[in-house]
Amino acid sequence: MMQIQAGRTRKMAQALLLLGLSLGYFMVLLDMTVVSVALPAIRVDLGGGITGLQWVVNAYTIVFAGLLLSMGAIADKLGAKRVYIGGLILFLAASAVSAAAPSLGLLIGLRAILGVGGAALLPASLSLFAHTFPDPAQRARALGIWAAVTGIAMASGPVIGGLLVDTLGWRSIFLLNVPLAVISLIMTVQFVGETDRHPQRSFDLAGQISAIAAIVALSFALMEGESWGWRSPVIMGAFALALLCAIAFLRVEARGKTPLLPLQLFRNSTVSAGMMAGLAINIGISGILFILPLYWGQVRGLSAHMAGLALLPMMVPMAFNPIFTGRIVARIGARIPMTIGFGLGAVGTILQVGVERVGGYTLTLVGLLLIGFGVSLTVPALMAAVISAVPKEQTGAASGALNSSRQLGATLGVAILGAMLSGSESFMAGMQVSFVVTAVILLGGSILSFVYIGRNKG
Repeated sequence: MMQIQAGRTRKMAQALLLLGLSLGYFMVLLDMTVVSVALPAIRVDLGGGITGLQWVVNAYTIVFAGLLLSMGAIADKLGAKRVYIGGLILFLAASAVSAAAPSLGLLIGLRAILGVGGAALLPASLSLFAHTFPDPAQRARALGIWAAVTGIAMASGPVIGGLLVDTLGWRSIFLLNVPLAVISLIMTVQFVGETDRHPQRSFDLAGQISAIAAIVALSFALMEGESWGWRSPVIMGAFALALLCAIAFLRVEARGKTPLLPLQLFRNSTVSAGMMAGLAINIGISGILFILPLYWGQVRGLSAHMAGLALLPMMVPMAFNPIFTGRIVARIGARIPMTIGFGLGAVGTILQVGVERVGGYTLTLVGLLLIGFGVSLTVPALMAAVISAVPKEQTGAASGALNSSRQLGATLGVAILGAMLSGSESFMAGMQVSFVVTAVILLGGSILSFVYIGRNKG
């Protein structure tokens, strides 16, 4: 009887632990999705064209992507629980202040601070997962539940965000994070245990500076190229700086004793392909979330709430399908779910090209459903594949690298597709070209997954 009671208590603690960790990433995704439907309202209130809106989105993802590597390493060094709690507190504070931002420039700055908090939350939570659920099959199922909880953020974000924007104004969307952060903080303190620390690990400052400099320079060049001129000295210099910083980063990491990103991880084909797959899937997600709300608001004249409802077919599968994906991955591995997921996303995206010609919402609905199922098959499988492919003591660095590649993809998706919109003769022409490019990238992710994921080649 006592053993049964102890087992139930342990399961309850694990469930609350799972909920507490899921809420952290729930906030990260909720913040992204609610902002997507609020962009037209932010533009009306604070000004700024397509480029200004790109910076509102990418100030967050640039910092997020640039710091994820460091935060993964810091989680290994200081303990994942400490880093996770610090990220929660920062995210809570920055969200509250963002609701009062008086200008576009200040809002962009606060979005960058939110990126710091988000960068702390994600790799720390995945490291805590790896230590709490050491069995690969159990971990895959837990990651499926985690992805489903966070998928609810994807599903509810546009609807709740649109409703708030139409009733209380765009500033109210940032206040959503405050109670969620408080609940997650309480659960984390009470139920999450600390991971092993590696205090001897030094901080790779040169690697961090070169990494974020490369991302900032590349993002600036892509987002400001239309304004400055693609052949202007400023833009050409930014591209050159991005390349030089990327080369410097690789040299620093190859020679450093305690690198930010251990390059030997990439000797495993699953890890290498997983990084490219993470880049590809988030180019697709972020590009679609950036373009469609603008299309519905500016071309179709929909309210923020209606635009959020229109996104639901894409978001709903992300709320429940990851649970089944986790079970599938536990049985057959990650390669097939990722291959099929990318393929569905490519087909769903290419269907969006014909939306204006066909008319109505039916084609959009079918395409968004395919994208939603595709993403919900790909992401949990991708995370499980990469984390299971590395030694336990390197899960923080590996999860940081994976999610850094994903957020770099999110940054590039908004930057590249936004540049296509700005540089086209009409919004519709730019949107159609953007969707074709996105579909090709997702198809490449399907091929990459089938050939390399789970092959474990050196």
